[in-house]
Formats: sequence, C-alpha cells, structure tokens
Amino acid sequence: MNQIVNWGIVFKVISRNLFILSGAILSCIGVALIYSESLMPFFCSFFIASFIGLVLFFTTRKHNEDVIVTRKDAYLTVTLSWFIIGVIGSFPYIFSNSIPAFTDALFESVSGFTTTGASILTDIESLPKSILFWRSLTHWVGGIGIIVLVIIIMPTLQIGGYNLFTLESSLQDRIQPRIRSVGHRLLLIYIALTVAEIIFLLLGNMTLFDSVCHAFGTVATGGFSPKNTSIAEYSPYIQYVIMIFMLLAGTNFVVFYYMYKFQFNNALNNEELKFYLKVVFGIGLIITAGLYFKTDKSLELSFREAFFQVVSIITCTGFATADYLQWPVFAWIIIFLSMFLGGSTGSTAGGIKMARHLILFKNIERTFRQLLSPHAVIPVKLNHKSIGNDTNTSIMTFISVYIMVFVVGSILMVILGADGETASSSVATCMAGIGPGIGTVGPASNFAHLSVGGKSFLTFLMIVGRLEIYTVLMLFSSIFWKK
Repeated sequence: MNQIVNWGIVFKVISRNLFILSGAILSCIGVALIYSESLMPFFCSFFIASFIGLVLFFTTRKHNEDVIVTRKDAYLTVTLSWFIIGVIGSFPYIFSNSIPAFTDALFESVSGFTTTGASILTDIESLPKSILFWRSLTHWVGGIGIIVLVIIIMPTLQIGGYNLFTLESSLQDRIQPRIRSVGHRLLLIYIALTVAEIIFLLLGNMTLFDSVCHAFGTVATGGFSPKNTSIAEYSPYIQYVIMIFMLLAGTNFVVFYYMYKFQFNNALNNEELKFYLKVVFGIGLIITAGLYFKTDKSLELSFREAFFQVVSIITCTGFATADYLQWPVFAWIIIFLSMFLGGSTGSTAGGIKMARHLILFKNIERTFRQLLSPHAVIPVKLNHKSIGNDTNTSIMTFISVYIMVFVVGSILMVILGADGETASSSVATCMAGIGPGIGTVGPASNFAHLSVGGKSFLTFLMIVGRLEIYTVLMLFSSIFWKK
C-alpha cells in the first residue's frame, strides 16, 4: 500500500470517538429534563454527531483489523479527533443560542475538551443548567481523553520523552500486553477521584449540581465553574477541598496506579512527584509570605489565597478565589512564570510538565560538574535510571520548541490587536491549558473582547499545547506528506 496515511484507520477511530461524544451529549438531556429546559440543542447535536459517526463507521467496517498503525496515522488521527470533537462540541452552545457566534462557541468547546478553562462568557450564571453541565462535562470527557493519550498512546509514539516519563520502562513491559485492562483501571482511578470530590463538596453544603460541575473541572484540571466568581464565594472548607483535589489531579496517574497495586515504594520514590510537591510548596510559601507582609491579609487568608492560586496555575486548572493582579507586583509575576511549569507527566495537567523541568535542571547540574571534571562520564538519571541521549535531546528540544511557539504566538497576538501583557499571557495560558492570564484576560476578566482572529488563533494553540506541540505541527511539515 502506497498511501501516505491509512485513512481507514483514521476514520475508524474518529467514528468511535464520535459515538462516545454522542453518549456524552445524550446525558445532558437528563439534566435538561430535571430543570425543564429545551431538549432540542442536545437532540440536534446528538443527531449530527451520531450521523457522522455512523457514516464513518459503515465506511470503514470492513477495514482490516490487523493493519499496523503507523506514527503518521496516529498523529493525524489524534489531531483530527480533537478538532472534530471541538467543532461538534460547539453545537449545543449554538443551537441553544447561549453562544450564537461560531468562533466563540468553538473557543468555549475546545477550551472545555482541552481542559483549558479559558472562557468568552461574560455572565455564566445566566446560561441554562443543562448548557452549564455540558460545559463542565466537556472537561471531564477531555480529561479522560488526555489520560488515554498520555498514558497509552504517547509512549508508543515516543513524543517529547513520553516513552520514559509516562510509564517507567519496567512498568511499560508489564502493561503493554494489557493496555485495555490498564486503561480500565486508570478510568476507575479517574472516576474514583471525581466521586470522592463530589462527596467532600457535598459535605461542605455545596449543591449537587455545583459539586458535580466543580468535580468535573477539578479532576480534569479544567477550571470551568458554573459561577461568575469561580470559587471565590465558597467557604474556606470548599476552597481547601478543591485545592487538594487540584493537587491530586496534577499528579502523575501512574503514581495512583502504583498505589492501586500496593506498590507504595515506587509511588513515594518517584522523583517527579517529589519535585512537583517541592515546587508547589516552595512557590506557595513565597507568595504566602509576600501577601502576609505586604498586605493586610491574615496569615490563614494569605496562605489559602496564595496556595489556591499557585496550585491552580501550576496544575493548569484555572479556578480562582482571588484576583492575583491586585497582589504585589512580584507575586503576580511569579504566577505568570508559573504558567510555564505545568503539572506532572501522565496527568490531566498541561504545560511543559515537571519531569521535563527536572531533567533540564539535571542537565544544568551535569554541565557544571563536567566543567570541574571534563573527562568524567556523568549520565542524567531519573528514578535511578539513566536517560538515553535521544530521549534527553528530545526533552531539551521540546522545551526549546515550546518557548519558540510561545514567542511567535505572542507576536502574532500583538499583530491581531492585543496589548503585550494580554498577548503573552493569553498565549501562555492557552498553550498550557490554564485559563486565566494577566492583562485583560486576568482571573476577573475573560476572552470575549479579543478579536475573531485572536480567538481563532488561541483555539488552535489550545489544541497544539494539549497535544504536546509536535503532534499538530508535524502535520504542517512537508516531510509528513511525503511517502
């Protein structure tokens, strides 16, 4: 076969994804019935998703199951799936007239599925409950997609060092023959975290609807809230619960898998986990001290506001309890720089990821050691295992490409009419899947005022960042389309 891409495989996977999406849309009908709201937006969206899915399914139903899936097939399938799901996910907003403009609806939909949490809505609470539920559900469905992507698919593609960080080599050897069973266990962990958070939120007197929506947004590290003020008006107990679950959601799900298998030593000795916790608590304590000594906030309030915002930004969730742009300048500058950190690999969090930063620091340390001992052979290790040169180069290249895309994207946003602060932070926050930024897209603002071109470009960046850059940009290279 001389095809560049096996379209049969591509369409077959997309059809399955559309069936899953159809089921998610259908679940919103129950919410609409409970609140006596219109069912048509969801029926229409369900019909379109199902129809396209069935057409692709019957077109590819005779496709040979034994055909080997190439990397090109995987790149195109993953990217197209995310774009198509984003488009169809915008239909409930459009058909309900909640977000009538296609560009805005697509922005909100892609922001949901990529677990970014950036929004163009100016009055969230005016929307029907069923639409708000759909908005939060896109996070949860997208979060499952990310777990499957980074735990199972990325390692086989060896994108950006994922073959090492997502699963340790010893665990990969045991898992690969049983991918389906591992996927089920990861899904159970994901559901367990969601249910646990719902229960804890209910204990804090949050309504069931709000508890479910916030749990969806937390475990998926998404950040959509059914409230205009996000988490700010809720009790300290609620804020602490969400803070803890954001921290858990930003943890490598392989750590939870180890705990599920009672391999506690593997979980506790994970270097990325230790680094992740040190970074979160280090930055949190610095900002806590700054708020306490530079403002009139009490110690407890300084601690709660600082850590909530720090955990929210580093895990790329985007919930907010305070407008950090009102903090001392050094504090919100640290918040901005934290947008480039990201949570752990193998989690629903976005960004560059902690493991890559850890490897970067290990490379810097090795460089200084080799200056003192030029002839010494000093390998870079993670979890007591040496990292190959190819993997090390891939990680360093990924960080460089990430920064380059950020710089180019910021320049383009300025050209599209945004000021410098807004341009840089909107690109950073959409690439990392965070949500709020600085400038005119801060935690007390939204993205509604940006130009159509700006919102369209940021929508693209959400998918680029969510799919680890290479997956999408590869499709724009001439090499990809050559046999």
